[in-house]
Amino acid sequence: MAKRTSTRFVCSNCGAVWSAWTGRCTTCGEWNTLQEEISIKPLSGLSRSTGKLQPQSVGDLAITDYPRIKSTISDVDLVLGGGFVPGSVSLLTGQPGIGKSTILLQIANEIAKTNPVLYVSGEESAHQIALRSLRLKCDEDNMLIVTSNVADEVADSIASGKYKFVIIDSIQTLRCDALSSAAGTISQITGSTQLLTSVAKQTNTAIILVGHVTKDGVIAGPKILEHMVDVVLQLDGDVSSGFKILRASKNRFGSTTEAGIFEMVESGLQPVANPSQVLLEERQPSDGSIVLATLEGTRPLLVEVQALVNPTSYGYPKRAASGIELNRLNLLIAMLERRTKLKLSTQDIYINIVGGIRIQDPAADLAICMAIGSASKGLQLKTNSVVFGEVGLSGEIRHVSFLEKRLNEAKKMGFTSAIGPVQRGSNKFPMLKGIPDVRTGLNTYLGEGRDKDAKAKG
Repeated sequence: MAKRTSTRFVCSNCGAVWSAWTGRCTTCGEWNTLQEEISIKPLSGLSRSTGKLQPQSVGDLAITDYPRIKSTISDVDLVLGGGFVPGSVSLLTGQPGIGKSTILLQIANEIAKTNPVLYVSGEESAHQIALRSLRLKCDEDNMLIVTSNVADEVADSIASGKYKFVIIDSIQTLRCDALSSAAGTISQITGSTQLLTSVAKQTNTAIILVGHVTKDGVIAGPKILEHMVDVVLQLDGDVSSGFKILRASKNRFGSTTEAGIFEMVESGLQPVANPSQVLLEERQPSDGSIVLATLEGTRPLLVEVQALVNPTSYGYPKRAASGIELNRLNLLIAMLERRTKLKLSTQDIYINIVGGIRIQDPAADLAICMAIGSASKGLQLKTNSVVFGEVGLSGEIRHVSFLEKRLNEAKKMGFTSAIGPVQRGSNKFPMLKGIPDVRTGLNTYLGEGRDKDAKAKG
């Protein structure tokens, strides 16, 4: 078991250390800044500090092979960069009901086929987890379940060296005996994470922690929690329906550009092989409907952007967005009002990204603008066209990354034309068959002349 020294109090403003709590830090003069902390010493029986560092060459360390623990769930391993690294501490967050416990139980069951796994629950009883395991058909004998809210007991179990992979649900429910505060407080979260991180590094055990989020969607607890762990994973999406997207906002062992796309089925969260097809299979082309060629990580994806534009019944027009940032929508509407002939100051505008996916790709700008223009004018874009491109405040269409990937995905899904920016370093657009000439500004798409031509053609 990890031995702890007596508790101490650290000023969050200046870092001064005190043996007892006082209302005011006499070093910096700030009030109520002293926070309770614990110090962790090495585990008994393991290497202790000798007072002398032993540096190693980068070359020797680089050729050392550390085999990862594979979850065998393709999208999870993709986001992690190949699997869980032994001795690493990962943090998984997401809103309640999104599927965190479900996917962790699936991961534990797969890893338990080759390595002993311990599932520690501080929120549910062992019987509740067992019932979920039966529903998900997770019944590996190598996966053991225990309930506990004491970080010291969990650290003792990990220190035994019996387990290669440990899941703790959740870090906000744990408390250290050395701290007098309640579970979920800043000092308890920091102390528990510090204790578990120490024992993970010393026993080479991979640990994944579940973290709660606030109503604003940020990780509950101190910001230092994200700095203490090696990997921060976030599961996003619509709780009731649609896809769930797994992203890594921090990854010390791989890229943070990858994303895993899952769909909730009866047997749990399953990777989606062809998300573009699923997202577009119920599409009904109409005015205000535009197909966007976007990226989730490095994976191309086709999604439908829907816009609804109606005359406002109030003095102040309403703007609402689902799947994109409202501030970004307001900026694009202001740009359209200024740079095109669209009159939107008296219109209510609603934007929806179909499938419950949240788009962060700047290339969605052009699709949103064209959806608004299409809905405002009552005109429909060709059903076999995809749109992508970043839009500047001057109305220019800017270059986007991975252009070829977007076009290849569109071609695979049967689209024959695309509207987007010119290729960087060239005056041509790498077109699919049937794509019109290169366009460089929004007036090319939304101008009054093209509207009249479109109406004349029917």
